[in-house]
Amino acid sequence: QVQLVESGGGLVQTGDSLRLSCAASGLTFSSYTMGWFRQAPGKEREFVAAISWSGGNPDYEDSVKGRFTISRVNSKNTVYLQMNSLKPEDTAVYYCAASRFSARTNSLSSYNYWGQGTQVTVSS
Repeated sequence: QVQLVESGGGLVQTGDSLRLSCAASGLTFSSYTMGWFRQAPGKEREFVAAISWSGGNPDYEDSVKGRFTISRVNSKNTVYLQMNSLKPEDTAVYYCAASRFSARTNSLSSYNYWGQGTQVTVSS
């Protein structure tokens, strides 16, 4: 049984930082592309960042480029999202996801497994 468990969310102020973690089990972690998505109230879930199985080729949504960094440690079956210079518009539930594919990693439909999400709230 595949499980993805996110942690690290919380309430912060504008300009603060947070690091999200996603611990995976039940799959060969090093074979999967990993992604982060987010969903704000009343909005559709959207792509944030993705990283290949090897840790290379990180991809980011334009609004988070230069502020967010995705990374992974395959020996720990964990993927991270370092979020700096947070803004109120970053407020959302953040989801971790795993994909068997290496293409179209910014598309929700490419992902096979999802976590339950962790809330990030940025106050102004």
